[in-house]
Amino acid sequence: MKSQAELVEFLEHQGVLKNERVREAFLAVDRKDFVSENKKDLAYINEALPIGLGQTISQPYVVAFMLDLLGAKPGANVLEIGYGSGWQTALLAHIVGPTGHVYAMEVLKSLCTLGKGNLSHYPALEKRATLICKSAASGLPSIASKLGGFDRIIGAAGVKELPSSLREELKVGGVVVYPKNHSIMREEKTTGGWKIKEYPGFVFVPFVT
Repeated sequence: MKSQAELVEFLEHQGVLKNERVREAFLAVDRKDFVSENKKDLAYINEALPIGLGQTISQPYVVAFMLDLLGAKPGANVLEIGYGSGWQTALLAHIVGPTGHVYAMEVLKSLCTLGKGNLSHYPALEKRATLICKSAASGLPSIASKLGGFDRIIGAAGVKELPSSLREELKVGGVVVYPKNHSIMREEKTTGGWKIKEYPGFVFVPFVT
């Protein structure tokens, strides 16, 4: 595949990108702008690529699959755990539109700089994102309180259990999508508890605190 449009077509044939907002975001945000300089020729292959410190820019199929599950809508406030290259941050910023906002966290300082630099290629999307360089283990309680909870939370690295603080920061009716062991979990917070679905068969880098 030699272009973002070809990548989008491939992913549609793979059965993801069912959500039109996610599809539009994939067409608008070029993965090539977020991969390492020496990997530019591999930007459109359906594989995770190294970005340093043992971390990766995720496989396009996985990103599309998780964003489809997340179902973020225009105007949503989204917490992203582990923004890394900034690619998914840009996609989310496109999805939530000018009335929404993405609060993206990254603990590794060199990746904080990398992601911020990459996102600057998209000034309009950059305005819709707040990048925070710190551990996401406790989330963003002050911002969550101010917002009345996040509408959506998405994690990019595998955990054994989702921190309870993040569960508390999701509003009722909200959805969290995250990797756990070798599965992707989708959990919806309801007044009576949690609706949980598990999608096995995935591999992720571990969560760094």
